[in-house]
Amino acid sequence: MSLAAVIFDFDGVILDSETPEFESHRRIFERCGVALTIDEWCDQIGIYTEGAETRWFRELCDRSTAAPSQEEYDAERRRLFHELVSAEPMRGIRELADALREAGVPMAIASTAPSRWVVPAAERIGMASMFQTIVSGTDVVRRKPAPDVYLEAARRLDADPSRSVAIEDSGPGIAAARAAGLKTVAIPHWLTERHELGGADLRVAHAGELTVARLTTLIRR
Repeated sequence: MSLAAVIFDFDGVILDSETPEFESHRRIFERCGVALTIDEWCDQIGIYTEGAETRWFRELCDRSTAAPSQEEYDAERRRLFHELVSAEPMRGIRELADALREAGVPMAIASTAPSRWVVPAAERIGMASMFQTIVSGTDVVRRKPAPDVYLEAARRLDADPSRSVAIEDSGPGIAAARAAGLKTVAIPHWLTERHELGGADLRVAHAGELTVARLTTLIRR
């Protein structure tokens, strides 16, 4: 049985945007004399909720009388994020994508983040052209842990989900891919190590541990 497709999550799998996202908020909280903990942050990774873009500002206002205005908060958060975010994909990702392309295996990105972030970010690190399609949370009705982004990515690739593999770093992402019928690989980010990833078919430390042959064995089980 051949490998029909490999579909990648973006944040925390292709690009380590999770660290600068957390750190940019954490540093502002610290300046205002309060803590933003890893535990409270990691619970919301991989999902999207209404009001998410202002959640942490509102949280800071509740905890500190030294909070800046929302305009100042957002501007400083963006500055810190762009200062901290890497210009390179995560370990082993480029090499794995090269191997899959050489083997003729179609690839897609399936992210719950909006397209205004995912597409330019993938282009900035030189990875966008390696994928036949990019599906974002903007493109579907329901976001992860619903299966919609994975089903849409498989549809666009004309790939059988049961012969496809998803690569994820979060519990909601693993749940979404499994619900869509894909086999799953978990590469936990340091911020998602606390997530329930036991449903994954394979867990590795980084993408450098993956090969086309190893991914193919998952769909032959």
